[in-house]
Amino acid sequence: MPFFTWLTIYTAAFFHPFYISMTEINYNNKSKALEVSVRIFTDDFEKTLRKNCNCKVDLLAQQDKNAMEKLVNAYVLKHLQIKVNGQLQNLEFAGYQQEEESTWNYFVVRNVTGVNKMEITNSLLHDYRPEQINMLHIMANGKEQSDKLDYPKKNYAINF
Repeated sequence: MPFFTWLTIYTAAFFHPFYISMTEINYNNKSKALEVSVRIFTDDFEKTLRKNCNCKVDLLAQQDKNAMEKLVNAYVLKHLQIKVNGQLQNLEFAGYQQEEESTWNYFVVRNVTGVNKMEITNSLLHDYRPEQINMLHIMANGKEQSDKLDYPKKNYAINF
């Protein structure tokens, strides 16, 4: 076997891919809104969306942007819920964009008068890989908190 083939096999065995998403939630006191961004590796996201809709998925295709926005919105809303002070919040889809190997998905929650407690349910890509890790970064009332949810854990709560 040529050296390059051995090197490729060794490298593939040594570097196992990570299955990670990052959800950032920022409470903007001035606008009384939660600003939510979700970063997911595009290839994993497309495979998951394909599996769920059994349809063609290409997040980069501009001609299919409206259809892709509907898929992205429906999937994230199904797998990400946020409660503030015990009340389930309505995430409004603001769009998505590609950045390097990831897709950033943006949402906003309006008319949030204050944040004393936040509860998050995040099962993004749990239906894709059991190795999935969902990172959280939450900012509100001058406090920042980061944590991770290893599959199958999907619930997180924080008091401010």
